[in-house]
Amino acid sequence: MNVLLDEDMPHTFRHHLPGHYTRTVDYMGWKSTINGALFTLARDDFDVLITLDQKIPYQQIPYQQNLTALDVAVIILIAGKGRIEDLIPLAPQVLGVIPMVRRGKMVRISPGSKPEFL
Repeated sequence: MNVLLDEDMPHTFRHHLPGHYTRTVDYMGWKSTINGALFTLARDDFDVLITLDQKIPYQQIPYQQNLTALDVAVIILIAGKGRIEDLIPLAPQVLGVIPMVRRGKMVRISPGSKPEFL
């Protein structure tokens, strides 16, 4: 799968996703791009966007809610302050969810819980 790490994610998290083509928003030159525009940019080259932005499911902007039309899946990680040390324990769950998540869907992953498909 082609995976994009949002700018709020530590770049080094990509090393914990073996077997996937993983790039960062910063690497792609998309830093400071708002979510709706980021989804549009990501849809052609990426299957999954991984973020720490817990507000995405609750935003009221229509194009941000209509992920199906934008053709990208979103994995939201809930991990303390978002430091790499907080995220590494979630990597096995992320690796387990990536093959199951479908474009246009969201999944929330937090420590000690099963992935929550939104």
